[in-house]
Amino acid sequence: MYVAVVPNRNSPPAFLLREAFREDGKVKNRTLANISHWPPAQIDALRQVLKGNTIVGPSLQTAFDVVRSLPHGHVAAVLAMMRQLRLGQLLNPGPQCNRVLALIAQRLLQPGSKLAAARALRTETARSTLGQELEVGAVDEDQLYDALDWLLPQQPQIEAALARRHLGEGTLVLYDVSSTYFEGHCCPLARYGHSRDERRGNLQIVFGVLADAQGCPVAVEVFEGNTADPKTVAAQIAKLRERFALKDVVLVGDRGMLTQARIEQELRPLPGMEWITALRTVQIQKLVADGALQLSLFDQIDLAEITHPDYPGERLVVCRNPLLATERARKREDLMVAAEKKLAAIAAATRRPQRPLRDPQRINYRIGEALGPKKVGKYFQWEITAAGLTFRRDPERIARDAALDGIYVLRTSLPASRLDAAQTVRSYKQLARLERVFRILKSVELEIRPIHHRLADRVRAHVFICLLAYYVEWHLRRALAPLLFEDEQRGEPLAASPVAPAKRSASAQSKAQTKRTPDRLPVQSFGDLLKDLATIARNRIQPTRKSLPPFDIVTRPTPLQKHALQLLGVSL
Repeated sequence: MYVAVVPNRNSPPAFLLREAFREDGKVKNRTLANISHWPPAQIDALRQVLKGNTIVGPSLQTAFDVVRSLPHGHVAAVLAMMRQLRLGQLLNPGPQCNRVLALIAQRLLQPGSKLAAARALRTETARSTLGQELEVGAVDEDQLYDALDWLLPQQPQIEAALARRHLGEGTLVLYDVSSTYFEGHCCPLARYGHSRDERRGNLQIVFGVLADAQGCPVAVEVFEGNTADPKTVAAQIAKLRERFALKDVVLVGDRGMLTQARIEQELRPLPGMEWITALRTVQIQKLVADGALQLSLFDQIDLAEITHPDYPGERLVVCRNPLLATERARKREDLMVAAEKKLAAIAAATRRPQRPLRDPQRINYRIGEALGPKKVGKYFQWEITAAGLTFRRDPERIARDAALDGIYVLRTSLPASRLDAAQTVRSYKQLARLERVFRILKSVELEIRPIHHRLADRVRAHVFICLLAYYVEWHLRRALAPLLFEDEQRGEPLAASPVAPAKRSASAQSKAQTKRTPDRLPVQSFGDLLKDLATIARNRIQPTRKSLPPFDIVTRPTPLQKHALQLLGVSL
């Protein structure tokens, strides 16, 4: 069938619906209908249909309404990983279980306050399909606070389950602490202390994280904001030995954490409790003064083992990193130059003609205020006389410290048969993975800070929620590593020497340079990939004919999104 146009002299042409057929071997035509009275658009639509083309006309365009579109792809990815990790099975069954899971997922998808989370989950104000997927669409902020209260008593059993997954006898355990600040003054945990966020005017808390050798977190504990780092070690040792039932553990901590007092009082008396830490600068200087550490040792090598009677039964691994030495020398010079400018301003104030600064106590206060934050006061000598303030550098002290630039000494109780010198250095360097944990927890990805909760248990539950969210993110990053600027060979010793700076693999360098995977897919950061997945929406379609029920359609994923979902085992 086809539409024929028949000229009609001075009148408009006639439009006829005709059919072609064969009869006795001849092609003949017959008219089925005269459609000249049809509108031109309708005639053209019929012509397209007869040609086999699909037509979406005004009638079909208005046959459906898109009632609502909710971001869904990133929700499906996060919930799929949570199911793979069996987070729901770690919690006690009950109506609060899904609310806790929603808080963990929301912390990854769009971190914010509990009020913001409630708004994002409620059906009428939903910002994603998370509330629908976990069936918590009617939740309010008070119920989320109740969920926090319900979660906290389960923290010991959840952490023990995570420890069984990632820790074992003889395992390496990383431990470090950080701090974050409060908004308000009513929480019993909030105290003034050393602020790592440079918010000295705010109250803060201290929290410590235990992780395996790969940086996967298994436990967190919150302390008052004025708690010194070494004071937190005893609780972690008790947790490892009693709650996790681990008798043979290698605890890795930095020099400010595993001090001499902690080792003698809390680690050495316990059989099976080994450690790897580093010496302080004063202790390294004593090794040099006693002759145990010869600086000429590093003329040809960058790694060696020594012993010293102050550390009986321990091995000392001495390392020198030339790049670190250069960086420390540059930083020290920059700090001294900045300090000299401030001291010159104080000296000028003591010599000004009008109202000169004369009070020695006030001058010393100004000097401490100028040199204290930069920690370079030891490199200067100054004298206050009637003529004013004079100062100069202390070349002997500067030379003494410069001689140790780039040198650090690790101490461990492990025998060489269990962990040689190179492995000891690499194990200590794993603490950088914990620094990444704190960096992500405090960034816009998880936003553990600032804290607004007033009750101590709510603060502890909030920190635990953030840690569980990072636990999920840690596994997501590993699964999605081919599409991220992540080094898929992270953890493998690519550098010839363990003292040398870590090197990125060839595949990671290629991704960084080309911004493409080997399959030519774009490479993104973790946050950008989640945002990309969020463009996969679940669309609620309502036919305008009321007798037809509404239905859902999910956006067709792009090749990048499809590959990401395949890596996570997600089917839309």
